[in-house]
Amino acid sequence: MSILRIGLGHDLHQLVEGRRFLLAGIVLPSEKGELGHSDGDVLAHAVMDALLGAAALGDIGELFPPSDPTWKDADSMGLLRSAFSLVTAKGWRLVNLDCIVVCETPKVLPHRETIRASLAAALSVGMEAVFVKGKTNERMDSTGAGLAVEATAVCLLERVEH
Repeated sequence: MSILRIGLGHDLHQLVEGRRFLLAGIVLPSEKGELGHSDGDVLAHAVMDALLGAAALGDIGELFPPSDPTWKDADSMGLLRSAFSLVTAKGWRLVNLDCIVVCETPKVLPHRETIRASLAAALSVGMEAVFVKGKTNERMDSTGAGLAVEATAVCLLERVEH
C-alpha cells in the first residue's frame, strides 16, 4: 500500500545591497540579494518547508533556528540536503517538486534549467521531477517594488507500507 503526502512551503526575504541573490544555490546576477540569517536562499527555504511539512517533521525554523549562531551565513543547499535526509530516513521518496519564485528582477527563466538541476541533484531525483517557474507581482506590493523575493514550493512524497 502506498501513502502519499503533499507538502507546501513558502518563504519571503527582503532584498538588500551587498548580498548575493541565490536560488537553489545558484548565484543570479543582481544588484541586491536576500537578507537572511543563513545565506538567505528563499527557494531552498521554501523547498525545505514543503518537504518537512509533507513528512510531518517540523519546519526550517525548528531545525535551523535563526536564534542559533551555528546557522549564521549557512549554506541553504547544505541545510536542504540535511533536511531531506531526515525525510528519506523516515521512508519517504520525493515524487515531484513544483516551485514558484516571485521577483521583478532578476528574471528566473534564463537560469531555470540550472536551478532545476541544482535542486534535482540536492534531492537525488531526475530533473523531470523538479520544476521552477518565475513570476512577477506586476510592480505591486513589496515584491513588485523590488524590495523582496518570495518562493512557494509544493511537493508530493510517497512511502510504501508493507
